[in-house]
Amino acid sequence: MEPMDEVKTYYIKELLARGKREDNRGMFDFRQIRIKRGVIQHAEGSAQVELGGTVVLAGVKLQIEEPMEDTPKQGNLMVAAELLPLAHADFESGPPSPESIELSRVVDRGIRAAECIDLESLFIEEGKAWTAFIDLYILNHDGNLLDASSIAAMAAIMDTKMPRYDAEKKVADYTVKTEPLKVKNIVVSTTFGKVGSTIVLDTNMHEENSMDTRLTIETDGKAVRAIQKGLHGSFSVKEIESLVDVAFNKYNEVKSILEH
Repeated sequence: MEPMDEVKTYYIKELLARGKREDNRGMFDFRQIRIKRGVIQHAEGSAQVELGGTVVLAGVKLQIEEPMEDTPKQGNLMVAAELLPLAHADFESGPPSPESIELSRVVDRGIRAAECIDLESLFIEEGKAWTAFIDLYILNHDGNLLDASSIAAMAAIMDTKMPRYDAEKKVADYTVKTEPLKVKNIVVSTTFGKVGSTIVLDTNMHEENSMDTRLTIETDGKAVRAIQKGLHGSFSVKEIESLVDVAFNKYNEVKSILEH
């Protein structure tokens, strides 16, 4: 760690120990969330999300493929994340990094576990179903990629329009959009960072560089659908129970932004 980074980390830890944050937010406050929809012309659905200084672009592409063997009457879902080198000095071109793999899996798990997309509605006919490819592009990294990416994916899903299926030619007609993708549920991700004994929601980059451990809770307002822990620190059972309550309290806040 560079000397200036060490100084910044010490400052952040001291600040949080006094119950304060660098940007004067409450301990469980999100940074401002901004959503722009329909930003990719040739995607079936897209959205760009700004969570403070973190910027994520999400696109949904629908293609006709064979259903999975264990779900022959359903469509498929695939999530991929790309950490663009322009987003942060630590990101490099090349094969998927462990960070990008974790990011895509956590976003995928929340969407899948909450049954956000009606996969049965993606079934076309015997041996044919739509696959929804959700691609995430990190344009700027200023902390908390997990929540920003989850919001972007959910916003893009809600923006998606179905291409027309030509039953005679057995092909998709992407020039005609028939109806919105059937969205059954909305999932919201809340990621908490623990710095020393202090826990905060939606860490910015400086807080993220200082945290000992991380916990992501994904809920649909009715139940916890997925949990992911990162780094080497720990949370007590009491802390996790408390954070689950916070996650449920934050659900309607983010859901209302997604539905606006």
